[in-house]
Amino acid sequence: MAKHQFQTEANQILHLMIHSLYSNKEIFLRELISNGSDALDKLNMLVLTDEKYKNVQFDPRIDIIPNKENKTLTIKDSGIGMNEEDLINNIGTIAKSGTKAFIESLSGDQKKDSQLIGQFGVGFYAAFMVAGKVEVVTKKAGEEQAYIWTSTGNGEFDLDKTERDGHGTTITLYLNDDENEFLEEYRISSIIEKYSNHIPFAIFMDKEHYTPAKKDDEGKEIEAEKTEIVNEQINKANALWTISKSEISDDEYKDFYKSIAHDSTDPLTWIHNKAEGAIEYTTLFYIPTNAPMDMYRVDYQPGIKLYINRVFITDDEKELMPTYLRFLRGVIDSKDLPLNVSREILQNNAVLAKIKNASVKKILSELSKMAKNDAEKYDTFIKEFGNVLKEGLYSDYANREKILDLLRFSTLNSDEKTSLEEFVKNVDAQKKEIYYITAKSTVSMLKNNPALERFKAKGIDVLILNEEVDTIVFPMVSKYKEYKLVNVSDAKFEESEEDKKAKEESKKEYEPLTKEFKDTLKDDVKDVEVTFDLTDSAVAIKEDKEDPSFMMAQMMRQMGQGGDVPMPKPILQINPNHELIKKLKDSADQNLINDAAHVLLDQAKLFNGMEIEDIPSFITKLNRIITKAL
Repeated sequence: MAKHQFQTEANQILHLMIHSLYSNKEIFLRELISNGSDALDKLNMLVLTDEKYKNVQFDPRIDIIPNKENKTLTIKDSGIGMNEEDLINNIGTIAKSGTKAFIESLSGDQKKDSQLIGQFGVGFYAAFMVAGKVEVVTKKAGEEQAYIWTSTGNGEFDLDKTERDGHGTTITLYLNDDENEFLEEYRISSIIEKYSNHIPFAIFMDKEHYTPAKKDDEGKEIEAEKTEIVNEQINKANALWTISKSEISDDEYKDFYKSIAHDSTDPLTWIHNKAEGAIEYTTLFYIPTNAPMDMYRVDYQPGIKLYINRVFITDDEKELMPTYLRFLRGVIDSKDLPLNVSREILQNNAVLAKIKNASVKKILSELSKMAKNDAEKYDTFIKEFGNVLKEGLYSDYANREKILDLLRFSTLNSDEKTSLEEFVKNVDAQKKEIYYITAKSTVSMLKNNPALERFKAKGIDVLILNEEVDTIVFPMVSKYKEYKLVNVSDAKFEESEEDKKAKEESKKEYEPLTKEFKDTLKDDVKDVEVTFDLTDSAVAIKEDKEDPSFMMAQMMRQMGQGGDVPMPKPILQINPNHELIKKLKDSADQNLINDAAHVLLDQAKLFNGMEIEDIPSFITKLNRIITKAL
């Protein structure tokens, strides 16, 4: 018998399962039955589409076998099965990004971490919440050799050859002393009904049937009472999405979601749609209440299963839905695709493209209804998925305006988030310009950004876009309906000839100071210039959007490679009407001017959510200025 070590991440999960304080342990059965259903799905597809498997018998079923005498619970399926390589890769190693994300979210606080199990389930490993030892006997369809895998969750597992009649997998849990409830017929049946009723394959279990004694009219017993064991199906085994919506209860929708999404929380909402006509298909999409843990990972696990005439095809195809809707969980079932469709064909299939486009429109439409009819639920959606929805602004041009209508924004003049539809009611009807400011910062910091001072003075509201995705997406969004979106740094306001003349004179007056600042700051800035956009602040910084390096940096950021291309040096702007700048203009203390130039630049960077590169130098210079002022 060969011993193997669990991968480090798998070991972490095992430790959490074994020592978990999690109260909802019943999900282990949901997870193991879901795995068995997946194994049956995969074999069904291969038998129908792969010559290699055409002679393999497909007799789908899952059996639950409680044994009170031995204190074991067995879950057996007749699915695809596993060989030695599959066992090591599927059980000994963390293979899916979602499970990796689960590991990364662990905090070290056992009580907090155990609550994550309910949200995520973490598949096969959940068995160790109730079992001190787990044994897996499996044989892959089309192969002769069976294998036995055994572990007590102690950091290693044994793997050896064995015998098994037929393909499939048998998992035997040696239950812990305090887990006898999972050997009771009623308890198992209730868990199946709750989580696995609509698994599309029959689940069987031996059940006791009691028949009372029969008596004749005179009370004489003519047939003794008896108890017999009957092996019977304990789930409905009908694909939920194929049933008419009017025949499905909300609880059934929720339980099916928990089964396919491996989530113990109820979904936020669901969208069940059957299309008939030129193309026939059924979709059932769920929006989770909580964002999937791997939502912002490049290797996120897609949540949509593709079926063709109820035959499972794939659950690993990211092209089924656009990436900005990757939080969706659910099913697409089409009648108009060939069963032997390949991944390459899927990605370029006209039928699937039509299903995808129609589904996106339907989802966006339903979200719009939610926004109008259930503000509290929609607020939950926006908090969890608003940022990922914004990605659609640059990846889905056809639905850009619909997505813009769904987003909610912080604004300069309000403490509440608002829609663009509401925001434009207060926009200048002549100019039709929506002003916005972007930076990776807090809303509070952005609201106090010097670049907004002229807007405050004029009472003009501004969109506050403080997420990193905003800095990438919104430079590409030029309009909303008949309104133009304008960055605050590009906003132009009308001014009189007298104002223009006064500004020119002021610029000339401050040329010596701007030159001194430029000489002092050297390569830290591209230029120093006078600005009349500030009212309260002494300085601000802006970017030269005509600079080729700025345009290149923006383009790379939009491609997700912003970290590799540095942004160009900023332009430092000084406010000639600020008392501090006036005093510096009149000062003969060159050391003071030099220190002030550096401190003011760093101050402006902080306002823009940028980091100060040399904090000790900043503090030293600031202290010298304060000392001179005392």
